[in-house]
Amino acid sequence: MLFKSNSLSIIAFVALAVASTSADKATPPPCRACSLLVTSFKVGLERTKRGHGGGDTAWEEEKLRSYKNSEVRLVEIQERLCSEAEVANKDHCHNLANEHEALIEDWFTHKQAESPDLQSWLCVEQLSVCCPSNTYGPSCLPCSDCSGNGKCKGAGTRKGNGKCLCDVGYAGSNCKECARQYYESFRDENKLLCTQCHTACGDGGCTGSGPKSCRKCKDGWSMDSEAGCVDVNECLEQQRPNACRAQQFCVNNEGSFTCLECDRSCNGCDGDGPDMCKECADGFVLKDGKCHGK
Repeated sequence: MLFKSNSLSIIAFVALAVASTSADKATPPPCRACSLLVTSFKVGLERTKRGHGGGDTAWEEEKLRSYKNSEVRLVEIQERLCSEAEVANKDHCHNLANEHEALIEDWFTHKQAESPDLQSWLCVEQLSVCCPSNTYGPSCLPCSDCSGNGKCKGAGTRKGNGKCLCDVGYAGSNCKECARQYYESFRDENKLLCTQCHTACGDGGCTGSGPKSCRKCKDGWSMDSEAGCVDVNECLEQQRPNACRAQQFCVNNEGSFTCLECDRSCNGCDGDGPDMCKECADGFVLKDGKCHGK
């Protein structure tokens, strides 16, 4: 067979060289594995593409036509096949190339002009491990319409169920609704835009933007008749008595609070630093409003 002995030897040699580094890598699904091989081969095609260099144009064009489908070019591509960083399991990629070497060679030598899309020709038509875009499953059935707000489960593969996996913030069988904690900020006949509710909004979500639109407040927030959900200052004694331990002070955050350690010079404190001590710790004395070491 044309090119067979040379190309088989090259693939076997490169596969052996990388086997020890990728043996522990997970085997990609069939469609993904085929797509990675095709992508790597396309990189090789681009890398070995040659243009005009001046001089006798007719002679150069004839030479380029001869090189385009030549054994020399195929060997150059195969020398670095499956070497890209995104190909995690390189020995699996090389084994796949070796297994389907006759098909790849046939496409390279005879089918490029009539079937320029190697992905479609090899992975979809010949090996039947992928599907055309926007189809899924063993029979490559049409995917659900996800309205531009999600992805079809199994799209382009022989797997999945064709249902929509909605993007964050969207819901419904066709992703035409806003999810909980999101509100409809724009809609026309072609587009829906869902925006996240204010961080203060609890169960029930919101009707629009800002804390005034919350249906219910989260813990750490309270409902005000005019302002909507407002932050509860847990550091105020009447809100959360003894919120922090004796040697800590309280810092209020939106919807919550944090306890931080007092300065080592303090025996209790109201904030950070030796000037915020309630009283000085043993070994320290108060001077100019700060606790200093004796």
